[in-house]
Amino acid sequence: MFDLSNRIALVTGAGQGMGAGIARNLARQGARVVVNDLDANRAQNTVKQIQAAGGDASAAPFDVTHFDEVQVGVNQITENFGPIDILVNNAGNAGGGPTMELAQFREMPVSDWRRFIDVNLYGPANCAKAVLDGMCERGWGRIITISSGAGQTGLPMGIALYGAGKSGAIGFQRHLALEVARNGITVNTVALGLMANVGDEASLKGMAASQPTGRLGTPDDVGAAVIYLASDEASWVTGQVLGVNGGTFLP
Repeated sequence: MFDLSNRIALVTGAGQGMGAGIARNLARQGARVVVNDLDANRAQNTVKQIQAAGGDASAAPFDVTHFDEVQVGVNQITENFGPIDILVNNAGNAGGGPTMELAQFREMPVSDWRRFIDVNLYGPANCAKAVLDGMCERGWGRIITISSGAGQTGLPMGIALYGAGKSGAIGFQRHLALEVARNGITVNTVALGLMANVGDEASLKGMAASQPTGRLGTPDDVGAAVIYLASDEASWVTGQVLGVNGGTFLP
């Protein structure tokens, strides 16, 4: 079950954190994983981790916010390894490195807006555009975008533009799913709750205690959801938002 052997998977933003965890999980199920990251060294580090565990992986650094770079990268992947079967749009921007950048909208400079929208909305659109023709020609494909509960509900904490980007990605995926459903392609979103990589030790402990499950999410939690959505077994699941959040948000 959930055998991904002979599938080629591109995971964006996979040089660290959730993306690296997703890449490792896909490789464990037999996929050949192409690790994308803006930073080539980070991408290569994830590749080394996968290879050390016996998996098959290669690095492909490019910037998902620039369509021309994405298209060149996808063309190179196709020439070197074969066509992309699984696209995981994981690259995202919360604005503050390991912690989320909090800023009330009325205090946020207009010049800061684009960095949230470009990665979180245009990134998935650019990557989907680059792989869709090939998927349609072959009659099989999986597009999975990693989003956030912040894209499904309003929060007063100062992440309006981040939430807007994530919400836009969810809307885009729903429409795209219906456009390509007859082509054997599924398009789904995984909306994350609080993860164990968004703060210092003290704040993480406090956040974990506030969760219904008593813990925060891990890369393996996300990876397991992606494996299912990428599999043949999920062929009748499309246009959906799967909440991986420990019960913190129940739409």
